[in-house]
Amino acid sequence: MPTNTYTIAVIPGDGIGKEVTPWAQRALERAAEGVAEFTFEPFDLGAERYLRDGAILPKEDLDRIKTTDAILLGAVGDPRIKAGILERGLLLKLRFELDQYVNLRPSKLYEGVTSPLRDPGTIDFVVVREGTEGLYCGSGGSVRVDTPEEVATEVSINTAYGAERVVRYAFELANKRRKHVTLVHKKNVLVHAGDMWQRIVDRVGREYPDVTHDYCHIDAATIYLVSDPSRFDVILTDNLFGDILTDEAGMVVGGVGYSASGCINASREYPSMFEPIHGSAPDIAGQGKANPTAAILSAAMLLRHLGFEEQADRLDAAVEADIAEQGSLERTTDEIGQAILDRIRRSLFAQSARRL
Repeated sequence: MPTNTYTIAVIPGDGIGKEVTPWAQRALERAAEGVAEFTFEPFDLGAERYLRDGAILPKEDLDRIKTTDAILLGAVGDPRIKAGILERGLLLKLRFELDQYVNLRPSKLYEGVTSPLRDPGTIDFVVVREGTEGLYCGSGGSVRVDTPEEVATEVSINTAYGAERVVRYAFELANKRRKHVTLVHKKNVLVHAGDMWQRIVDRVGREYPDVTHDYCHIDAATIYLVSDPSRFDVILTDNLFGDILTDEAGMVVGGVGYSASGCINASREYPSMFEPIHGSAPDIAGQGKANPTAAILSAAMLLRHLGFEEQADRLDAAVEADIAEQGSLERTTDEIGQAILDRIRRSLFAQSARRL
């Protein structure tokens, strides 16, 4: 019988989030069968809740979420609601309140997926994006609004404490991968923040003699992502640059339907959150067209965060095999989800047979 039990907060959110999240839950349970059990606690948060009663993230919901072991998020966004209300009031508030200072976004070109690049080579890198500082802090304001003299400011907040903890995370991750970190910034123009980031990278890097590191301007990095993406192993960057780069990376590997992410509280003081990087896609919501692969891959990231490496590897392997064999076929959300679950089941059966 499983001895590990976990409570997972589930926020399906809006649009296709409600369609793909259940498959992430099923994949999580199937992959961890026999070693862990999960209790899913649903949270009614997103556009429907906001339109119904004006609530975005009530304190009682936030307090309950803080007591869980991890969070599965579907997608947030609705064309009926002004841009920024849900994003800042729900997504960013969760990241800041739960101190999810590492935004982790793997990018891998799977066999069977066609990249828009003519000759993509091997693409397998991870973006480590700082998640609680920079321009996303909300520091700034406006005066003389709606007049010709209006002034609007957005202030980027960068602290040595905030940068160093994410730099250390990047080097630790690189040490387990191909042992290379690329700092991406714009230090020739953003001289104060860029210089601080570079000095911290240089200092922390001396503690990891087996990990090499280099630097790349953000504009050059966007070029390399489409001209030589195989050069990257671990990309380390700030909040805004990371947001932009990872969307570009999602398209380079064939679409955001294959890209998962984690908002990580590496100190484990609060729960971490796992989600596909795609949006709510209201244009296809309810039609059974959404690809649940990224949501299922986010479940694998959740497993790995909880320490279940073997089970996460099994889930990843099932996804890879499904994409390689059937990724080019036009399938419904349920057909893709069930195919991946069937592969996990067969893998578990084969493992049990070997033990007999």
